[in-house]
Amino acid sequence: MEKFRELIHKWESRSRNCLTKREYAVRLPIHDAARLEALNELYPNVSREEIITDLISSGLDEMESALPYIKGKRVIAEDDHGDPIYEDIGPSSTFHTSSKKHEKILHDEIEQTKNKS
Repeated sequence: MEKFRELIHKWESRSRNCLTKREYAVRLPIHDAARLEALNELYPNVSREEIITDLISSGLDEMESALPYIKGKRVIAEDDHGDPIYEDIGPSSTFHTSSKKHEKILHDEIEQTKNKS
């Protein structure tokens, strides 16, 4: 819920993020499309694309935080009290690693475009 409050604040202040060169096209269920249009009416200074981008970003943040941690056998660090911190062998670790890989690929695509200019 807090993420969505942040979005509303962002839409009211209109901040920008670095965007990929890739575009993603989706078709929405009518109910969701209607709610998107309603948000666009509420925030006419924010484009439909910005609203979609921000909603996807918030949804991905929520999904990532919901991925389960599965304790592995290997100790990778100690906390402030000296207790062991075990490696994560669950989907959150796999998602994080894959996400970082794709983030690098997308950044490289932007840099290649800049270098061609």
